[in-house]
Amino acid sequence: MNKKEELFRNKKTVAIFACIATFLWGSAFPCIKIGYELFDIEGNSFSQILFAGYRFSLAGIMVIIFTMLYQKKWMLPDKSSLKGIILIGLIQTTLEYVFFYIGIAYTTGIRSSILYSANTFIAVLLAHFIYQNEKLNMRKSLGCLAGFIGVIIINLNGGQIEGGFTFMGEGMVLLAATAFGVGALLSKSFTQNGDSMVITGYQLLLGGIVLSAVGHAGNGELSDFSCAGVMMLLYLAFLSAVAFTLWTVLLKYNNIDKITVYNFLIPIFGVIMSAAFLGEPFFKMKNIAALIFVCLGIIIINKKKKEKL
Repeated sequence: MNKKEELFRNKKTVAIFACIATFLWGSAFPCIKIGYELFDIEGNSFSQILFAGYRFSLAGIMVIIFTMLYQKKWMLPDKSSLKGIILIGLIQTTLEYVFFYIGIAYTTGIRSSILYSANTFIAVLLAHFIYQNEKLNMRKSLGCLAGFIGVIIINLNGGQIEGGFTFMGEGMVLLAATAFGVGALLSKSFTQNGDSMVITGYQLLLGGIVLSAVGHAGNGELSDFSCAGVMMLLYLAFLSAVAFTLWTVLLKYNNIDKITVYNFLIPIFGVIMSAAFLGEPFFKMKNIAALIFVCLGIIIINKKKKEKL
């Protein structure tokens, strides 16, 4: 085991890097909504998609540059990686964030943080039908059940689910979570025999370019540029580049279940920062209950059965 591998297998290093990645992803929920205000695009879906396109194009460039500096050589995708880059880029970046950027405009940061965490449970359910070694068992089923109970609770309004659910808001966020789940399975398949960092960087860049094209095609624009707006756009690109880079490196040197257990921190960070930066009310019984069920579900799914000695 070389020094690099030893470093990224260290429990403290794993915990620190995983917490940084999930904190950055959690901060995206309020930051996107703040970005809408800074660019004055709160009511324009195509401008919001264009905003997403700029973000992920920049994130892809950042990952590619980092990878080249890290590996000290030019990094271009080989022919065997092109299919994965195209599929992952179009589904996990373009399609997911068309849904996500529209959805988050029509619901709160707290609700979107909790709803989006459904991607973990959706990925587990899809994996059951695709991979022979990823079949559902009692533990995973209980985890999914707990998670979906949390999703139902956050959408309750006076005891009626219809009152708290809209297709353009919560519906779009759930579609984004589904696209993420599908993209995660594709990523798992295509990165087995390719450079995961190269695939990540170029799929982000491709997805960002397509998002930008869609935004421009719909006459979207970001004309109200300000220092604060540009800084927010750069931060959103930076957080995606850093979070994806850290996550990929951790997955390279560790078992998947050892890393994915930290996913439960994303809705926690998202809820806390949405309450802090957007002034959204968090201390409601249904918010707390939904967050508990979602986090419990993710922990149950990722909990390994202790081996008998």
